[in-house]
Amino acid sequence: MIDKKINTVIFDLGGVLFDIDYKHTQEAFQKLGSATDFNAVYSHQKQAGIFDEFEKGNISPAQFREGLKKWLPETVTDKQIDSAWNALLIGLPADKVSLLTALKKKYDLYLLSNTNEIHLPEVLTMIDTAHTPGTMGKLFIRDYYSCRMGMRKPDKIIYEKVIMENNLNPSTTLFVDDLIQNIEGAALTGLQTLHCTPSISLKEYFRE
Repeated sequence: MIDKKINTVIFDLGGVLFDIDYKHTQEAFQKLGSATDFNAVYSHQKQAGIFDEFEKGNISPAQFREGLKKWLPETVTDKQIDSAWNALLIGLPADKVSLLTALKKKYDLYLLSNTNEIHLPEVLTMIDTAHTPGTMGKLFIRDYYSCRMGMRKPDKIIYEKVIMENNLNPSTTLFVDDLIQNIEGAALTGLQTLHCTPSISLKEYFRE
């Protein structure tokens, strides 16, 4: 049950609200003939440096694709890479939209997501197509994406930026994420936290 003092909630996107499955992307790259074990370099819990740099916006989509090509056959195209990279994206369920719509009547809602400039446009298109155009802007006061901030979770500075820009009180602000390292990073700023594991029902947690 949510603490009664909470008046603001910062949500993660993938794995908390938007359904994803890393296995789909891992399998897609293996089918393309990846020369490396993609499970070892990119997973829900850890990833190689190139993925971190892409999420921070330090490299462009073109540079990211070139970096991945060292693990792939020469015949693989940019379109095939994007398709495999986006394979993990499943969608934003209607019940999550309904939950957020109800929560925004009581709480100030923000979004803070680690993502990149290939996933992000596809995610926003998928959400608008499945629901209504501009859905994210209707649900959140502000949505923050690592690739457009030059920083990523769990670095303390990214939480501090969101707190400062919106004049938030960490003691009355709840941060929700599915990765423990991101929860630990947020806690360093004084934010209240909820580790959203498969056993956590957001609907039940926020129930009056």
